[in-house]
Amino acid sequence: MRLLLTLLPLVLLGGCSLWMPRHDPGQAWVTLAPEADTHLHALEVDDAALDDHRFFQVSPGSHTLGVLYRFQVAPENVGGVAGPLERECLLVVEFPEFKAGDRYRLEAGGHGFRPWAKLYDQHDFLLARGSEQGCGDHLASR
Repeated sequence: MRLLLTLLPLVLLGGCSLWMPRHDPGQAWVTLAPEADTHLHALEVDDAALDDHRFFQVSPGSHTLGVLYRFQVAPENVGGVAGPLERECLLVVEFPEFKAGDRYRLEAGGHGFRPWAKLYDQHDFLLARGSEQGCGDHLASR
């Protein structure tokens, strides 16, 4: 019983870090949706670094979203290596018409060695495609 009472506050505190902030209705909200077994982190909006890497919340209008995408490339796509190769890439998505109160979804994935990103609206309509801005270990410091 003592163990339960000791662990309960720790579990509750750990769970608090998982909660997302409330969506500001005056802003557009962009959730991140990576493919399975990959990592997608929100890095920057209009070249300004973000504090929370789980989502974007942007003012209405035109914005450039930068994300860090980490995925594994299968050995057959690399050529001659024994195991998968981890790849980390900066992807940028530009969209001119974010609307206040709307929700968007930024998906990322890979085709072989090349990553991709797509921005969808709340009705699953494709709005924009991202472009790769570089890959490699130097991105980890961003």
